[in-house]
Amino acid sequence: MSTENEGTAVPPAPSAPPPPADAPAASAPQGAHPGSAPAAGDPYGPPASQAHHDPGESTSAPDPSWPPPPPPSTPAYGAGGAGHGAAGQGGGGWGAGWGAAHQQPAPKNGRGRGGLVAAVLVAALVAGGLGGGLGYTLARENDSGGSTTVSAGTTGGNVKRDPGTVAAVVAAALPSTVTIEAASSSGEGGTGTGFVFDKQGHIVTNNHVVAEAVDGGNLSATFPDGKKYEAEVVGNAQGYDVAVIKLKNAPSDLKPLTLGNSDDVAVGDSTIAIGAPFGLSDTVTTGIISAKNRPVASSDGSGSKASYMSALQTDASINPGNSGGPLLDAQGNVIGINSAIQSTSNGGFGTGQAGSIGLGFAIPINQAKYVAQELIENGKPVYAKIGASVSLEDTTNGAKITEQGVGGTEPVDPGGPADKAGLKPGDVITKLDERVIDSGPTLIGEIWTHKPGDEVTITYERGGKERTTELTLGSRVGDS
Repeated sequence: MSTENEGTAVPPAPSAPPPPADAPAASAPQGAHPGSAPAAGDPYGPPASQAHHDPGESTSAPDPSWPPPPPPSTPAYGAGGAGHGAAGQGGGGWGAGWGAAHQQPAPKNGRGRGGLVAAVLVAALVAGGLGGGLGYTLARENDSGGSTTVSAGTTGGNVKRDPGTVAAVVAAALPSTVTIEAASSSGEGGTGTGFVFDKQGHIVTNNHVVAEAVDGGNLSATFPDGKKYEAEVVGNAQGYDVAVIKLKNAPSDLKPLTLGNSDDVAVGDSTIAIGAPFGLSDTVTTGIISAKNRPVASSDGSGSKASYMSALQTDASINPGNSGGPLLDAQGNVIGINSAIQSTSNGGFGTGQAGSIGLGFAIPINQAKYVAQELIENGKPVYAKIGASVSLEDTTNGAKITEQGVGGTEPVDPGGPADKAGLKPGDVITKLDERVIDSGPTLIGEIWTHKPGDEVTITYERGGKERTTELTLGSRVGDS
């Protein structure tokens, strides 16, 4: 399935306000464009789905770049915020190696949106105040006897929220989330979200949120209490769409959010998303887990490269600016990183930016944690791979190993994992362990949920007969 990174709408794929008012904090428990032309590449990467196809695209040769250009219909990133253009990626054909630096689209002028949103909010508040004043005046003039109204004994700020309620979970988690502003040296950039990963000042977010500031630029993180810190990119993984930044002069009282176990998440579980939709920092929305292991290739639809994930799907409202923010379970544990949305049409207050329709996608935290730790330790991502090029055509039959690799290279790396497992050009992979594989992007997404050295069982078809083989995943370091 194809989505958008909360930025520009993409056609569907074929197959800092003040902190909460003195609410007691509850403790949180501890967890070649894909198209008709097959692209040759080593499938190792975040779960993905085919992107939209350009009708006039040539089908004669695969794109040699890594990651491949965006599949024609891909989900949009959710990083774009008010005042900045959305930052995003595109999906594409699979090359011999994934890793080109993330390419962001030209910034969209979001000032108009931000101003309009503010105007709408202010107008609503003024109207509400006027209505309340008139109501109070009329009540006094018509009150000939004693008042029959009953007032609460305490103000809202003194009401206790029981542990486990959304309000209690948010009161504990919100102080550990930040609104990120990233801009290139030329001023192009966007707004997104992140959360405290450790006490050393590392913040985890999406790659597409900070991509503009990777090679120099300005990067800052603002907490709900209004404190703002300059930051720097520690490492970024374009394929996974995960990045780690570090606060400069980080405070000593940072409270990392507790990481949950995304493997234990079940469809129907409650979810809480925190972010800065359309620049409205520290916004909270709720929903449920709508699906698991959803193959998604995310892109902003601008022709840049894609990220792939085997996503947690949620109906919690996610919009541009939510990207990089935590998706929490009912206990306040982080179970995912909000990354992309599916949109049926352009939206966003007339600016053409996509908005939520209840289909949001988050990178499972188990995968994101592994990637973040690698980035903190080495500054570069490590991807699992099988050492074979697969077609990115939209099919439901499986992932076909191409007859030719990128730029005339071998479709199966000599001596690589696939070669050692006996796989050959023309083989169609239909399962990885027990997970059904319906296309090349789905295979790559599933491979990227594993680590190098993991042993997997590959089910494939050759000459109309089904076979199985054991394969030990290889590794690739970096996005190039």
